[in-house]
Amino acid sequence: MRKIYGGLLILILFSTKNVLAQKSDFGNWLTYFGTGKINEKWSLWTEAQYRSYNFIDDREQILLRVAGIYNINPTVSIAQGYGFISGRNYNAAGVVTNTTEHRLYQQLILRQQFGRFNLQHRYRIEERFLKNDFRVRFRYFLSTNVALNKPVMQKGTFYFSAYNEIFLHTDRPIFDRDRLFGGLGYVFSKNFRVDAGVMTQMQENRSRGQFNIMAFHNFKL
Repeated sequence: MRKIYGGLLILILFSTKNVLAQKSDFGNWLTYFGTGKINEKWSLWTEAQYRSYNFIDDREQILLRVAGIYNINPTVSIAQGYGFISGRNYNAAGVVTNTTEHRLYQQLILRQQFGRFNLQHRYRIEERFLKNDFRVRFRYFLSTNVALNKPVMQKGTFYFSAYNEIFLHTDRPIFDRDRLFGGLGYVFSKNFRVDAGVMTQMQENRSRGQFNIMAFHNFKL
């Protein structure tokens, strides 16, 4: 157990050192995902993200989401949600513009397990209400967690985590962005686990790296 905690700590400290040393366009995302179980069929999704241009000191976005989840069965769920995004954008002259966005979204999640491999497919449609604009976007998210030191994901499991997500607009330009993540995680209990790793976000004319720390929390309402 101490070796596992130590390994995660070394990973986080090493990644943090590299990010701070660069002081460049390499950003950081701190994310909390919470699932509150109401009963066998219904759950409440809560999410909070702090995104920065540098490691901590230059805020890019604060993103908040909430959703009602209906669990059709243990491997299939649908949801209706709302998101609020407060952002800060820089132009070529370095001038900051504050932005606000409201979103509605609908999603379908499919889960699969093959031994040590846990797969998740997420299909999401977003209705985005921006200042003087409205856009619709489709997202497909494929993720996997691979248990490393135990046969399945359970308390004390050290695991490899990876995902890819593509974003497509309904108008031009159709391609919005693609996110590719790889990292390590640890299951502290059946209700709490943490991932830490690096994500690359690719857009039409640019690519950018992010250091991500994600906490996943299950609780009862």
